[in-house]
Amino acid sequence: MRFICFVTALLLSVNLLFSANVATADEVEEGFKSIFNGNNLDGWIGKVEGYTVKDGKLICRKKPVATIYTEKEYADFIFRFEFKLPPGGNNGIGIRIPANGAPHLDGMEIQILDDDHPKWKNLKEWQYHGSIYGLVPAKRGHLKPTGQWNTEEITADGSHIKVTLNGVVIVDADLSKIEKPLHAQPHPGMNNKKGHIGLMGHGDEVEFRNLRIKEL
Repeated sequence: MRFICFVTALLLSVNLLFSANVATADEVEEGFKSIFNGNNLDGWIGKVEGYTVKDGKLICRKKPVATIYTEKEYADFIFRFEFKLPPGGNNGIGIRIPANGAPHLDGMEIQILDDDHPKWKNLKEWQYHGSIYGLVPAKRGHLKPTGQWNTEEITADGSHIKVTLNGVVIVDADLSKIEKPLHAQPHPGMNNKKGHIGLMGHGDEVEFRNLRIKEL
C-alpha cells in the first residue's frame, strides 16, 4: 500500500512539474498552443546545444552563446511565456526573425534584462527590458526581483507590437510610424511580415517555461 501511494505521489509530482508547459483549457479554447514540451527541444532549431532542459524549464547555458528558433515561422501572434533572471541576466526574444543573419537587425529583439544591475546602468533607453531593440524603449520598473518568475506577453499584429510584463503594458507601438531606428544601424527586420520566434542567449543562465502561442 505504501509503495502504491509513493508511486501515485511520484506520478502526480511529475504531472504537476510538466503541466506548467501545457496551455490551460481556456487558452486551448482561445487557440493557444505550447511550443516547448518541458522535456526536450523538439520543435526548435539553431544552436540547440546552447540551451538545456531541466525540471520542465528551458535554460540558457553560459556557453556556447547561442540563439535557438522555432521550426515554424509566425506572422501575427500572441506569445506568452514566463522567465526568471539571474543577477545581471541578459537574453532576448526574437520575433519575425530569419534563421540566419543578425536577429536583432534582420528581425526584431524584445529585450530580456535585469535592468537594475549596476553593469547595465549606462545603457540606452531602448536596451532595457521589454524594449524593441533599437526601435522602441519600454516603460521600466515592472520586473520582479531576480530569482522570481515573471510573466510576459508579446503581441505582433501587423505593424502593431505590444509587450505586457506582469500585467502591465510596457510597449505599445506602431512600427509603421517609425521613420528611422533609434540606433545608428539599418534595421530592415522591422518591416518583416513573418519569421521565427527565437531565444537569443547572451551567456547568462536565464530560465524559461510555459511558452505558448496563438496565431492571429
